[in-house]
Amino acid sequence: MKNSEKLAVIWSSRDKDVAEKVVLMYTQGAKMKGWFTDVVLIVWGPSTKLLAEDAGLQEKVKGLMKSGIKVQACSVCAGEYGVAEDLEQLGIEVVPMGEPLTGYLKEDWKVLSF
Repeated sequence: MKNSEKLAVIWSSRDKDVAEKVVLMYTQGAKMKGWFTDVVLIVWGPSTKLLAEDAGLQEKVKGLMKSGIKVQACSVCAGEYGVAEDLEQLGIEVVPMGEPLTGYLKEDWKVLSF
């Protein structure tokens, strides 16, 4: 597989409009339209709290996971906001993200941040 077929999207914004109209929309399109073969959504920083508190965003993220998009969340961030268990209950992999992100960068994934 070509490295250019791998995309990691970092979602750190707490802005719901950014989440709905940019992050989740593009991430879904990247997978569903075949722009990238492997797509991972990384929930980091303030977005962990936003996702844990917003049922509408939770449903959209569940849809992403059903379409084959891997979703990970930073355990340190989720812990600081007290939402780690909430995210795990959604089926999100909650892990320390420093090492996985470094791996994506070293493996030459395309990385997009919002």
